[in-house]
Amino acid sequence: MNPIVAKVTNDIIERSKVLREQYLKDMKTAQEQGPHRGVLSCGNLAHGFAACQPQEKQKLTMMQEANIGIISSYNDMLSAHQPYKEYPDQIRAAVQEMGSVTQFAGGVPAMCDGVTQGQDGMELSLFSRDNIAQGAAIALSHNMFDAAVYLGICDKIVPGLLIAALRFGHLPALFIPAGPMRSGISNAEKSAVRQRYAQGQASRDELLKAESSSYHSAGTCTFYGTANSNQLLVEMMGLQLPGSSFVNPDDPLRTALTKHAAQLSTKITALGRDYRPLCEVIDERSIVNAVVGLLATGGSTNHTMHIVAYARAAGIIITWDDFAALSKVVPLMTRIYPNGQADINHFHAAGGMAFLVKQLLKGGLLHEDVNTIVGKGLSHYTQEPFLQGDGLVWRDGPEQSLDESVIRPIDNPFSKEGGLTLLTGNLGRSVIKVSAVKEENRIVEAPAAVFHCQNALADAIASGQLQRDCVAVVRFQGPKALGMPELHKLTPYLVNLQDQGYKVALVTDGRMSGASGKVPAAIHLTPEALAGGMIAKIQDGDMMRLDAVSGTLSVLISDEELQKRDAAQQDLTASHQGMGRELFSAQRKLVNGAEQGACSLFND
Repeated sequence: MNPIVAKVTNDIIERSKVLREQYLKDMKTAQEQGPHRGVLSCGNLAHGFAACQPQEKQKLTMMQEANIGIISSYNDMLSAHQPYKEYPDQIRAAVQEMGSVTQFAGGVPAMCDGVTQGQDGMELSLFSRDNIAQGAAIALSHNMFDAAVYLGICDKIVPGLLIAALRFGHLPALFIPAGPMRSGISNAEKSAVRQRYAQGQASRDELLKAESSSYHSAGTCTFYGTANSNQLLVEMMGLQLPGSSFVNPDDPLRTALTKHAAQLSTKITALGRDYRPLCEVIDERSIVNAVVGLLATGGSTNHTMHIVAYARAAGIIITWDDFAALSKVVPLMTRIYPNGQADINHFHAAGGMAFLVKQLLKGGLLHEDVNTIVGKGLSHYTQEPFLQGDGLVWRDGPEQSLDESVIRPIDNPFSKEGGLTLLTGNLGRSVIKVSAVKEENRIVEAPAAVFHCQNALADAIASGQLQRDCVAVVRFQGPKALGMPELHKLTPYLVNLQDQGYKVALVTDGRMSGASGKVPAAIHLTPEALAGGMIAKIQDGDMMRLDAVSGTLSVLISDEELQKRDAAQQDLTASHQGMGRELFSAQRKLVNGAEQGACSLFND
């Protein structure tokens, strides 16, 4: 085991000791109740299975067969979640073959950052994670289930489902993916049209044609943003079947995997001899494995909050220092857009999860001795699924990369360090994704250009007001201010400035995107402006320095000058009304800082 990985894991275990012990105690208490519908009164139980078939009622009454609850984020507006329409029927049929029962426990909302990007609805995006967790908890609160399967893929949805699943950690939990859409136009073509549109050189019709050719069918978007990072991390934690994350929706293998997962859920309940509750699958080692997977692949920056939030749901305390320490020893092994030109289908074809896990285990960077839904040991995840006749089999994954421009072996990585860096300085703490940033752009020292909304910055660039070196500061975007919207709309504008030869960086207390690209962006700055953060004291023209090599971010004025300055104020009333935003005022008050997960669910 790499000594730094071992030390970080031990630090997390020690730091989390009290909280983790209480969590496990709570889960043990829940386990000891036996089949949960067994504690329901006759009236409770009658309500719980009133709509079931007579034979199902008999099984649920006898308490000898499992009842599997389905939590789904299906809707047919999201391409990634549209395939889930047919999954409940597939799962029900598969479970019936095992002699068990399935009930659709509940649905949760699923919004798309791709649709709301740059729109008012984006201000609900991060909060939707906590709403999803609460919705899933409500669905499971009927106390009818022996295990649960979770249908979700995209940005806030999987973290929200996982938070709820962990609070019901006495139940076995399986996540069932639906897979990415097949590849459309190349990422280079798509990016080129976006940049030309930002310069006024491409029409809206041309832009829409390019976007529609990229996002063109059912399935997850093919770039390596938060959605596909979710899938990689959930598989890395042993909560999905090995090799199941990136099989396309229309592939017959996908149907076979869904059936297998559904039937597996019946075998690992407390009613059998192979009980695998989620609270015993996810532990500190599993969480470290997730962070390592994120760093090794240059995954979404959003997970510097999501991992913190769902780890907390399991009584585990993660900090950005853990990410930073691991990033120093975990090499960057993949180039997947926006960190390269390949998409997630190319990654899957080049060796995918099996090769990645095999190489990280070889380098001593993953904990192998973890529990998973398929049994003890992460080595299960060095295998790939295949159809053999009418059956499903797993075979050893490739020993060598099939395309080293996409994924490389542990001894020949793209970079010796991971794709994320912690930045500290007199403005607070933030993170930066460096996997797509060229080395010559990782240090920027330039005057500040301060804005209070992303549209103002976009307008300034489009009108030519920022034809110079600058550090663009976009503040009052944090979770308490606006719910921490992504500012990915700014990417083409900032890239255009950088491509003109200017030194450019972004500093914000908001988010950028799971698809953060080649412009250095210090994001998730905490404390945020509305919570007394020093970002509120930056003035136009202040010299700033972002150094992603040494890990520092500062405004270059004296501490005395910074302290005596008045903080800027911003009237956010208009941003708290319309598009349902007025319904989230309680979450804006309760939410904690970005490093604590930007979460409104826990009060400590």
